[in-house]
Amino acid sequence: MKLAVPTDFDILEALSNGRRNTAVNLSYILDKNRSYINTRLPILADYGLLTRVGPAPNSGLYEITDKGRVAAAHRDQYRSEGVDFDELVESEVRERFDVE
Repeated sequence: MKLAVPTDFDILEALSNGRRNTAVNLSYILDKNRSYINTRLPILADYGLLTRVGPAPNSGLYEITDKGRVAAAHRDQYRSEGVDFDELVESEVRERFDVE
């Protein structure tokens, strides 16, 4: 996964309280351009770090996943030399959440 640093991690952190939120609110909270946040949310969802929640399929409401929480917890290791961040996250998700 290719994350935009620091924005993607800031989004994950903003959602780590377990509450759902929209691009409009996240752009305000993070003091970032709304259209930029709008482009990042679906990418994070494609990586499995966020999930879009309804009831409408295009509601724009997102929440963090277990994988997103793990990724956020390892923020400091994202660009560390010798660390395969994707494998680190996937391994911990499998271990912690018994995911195949």
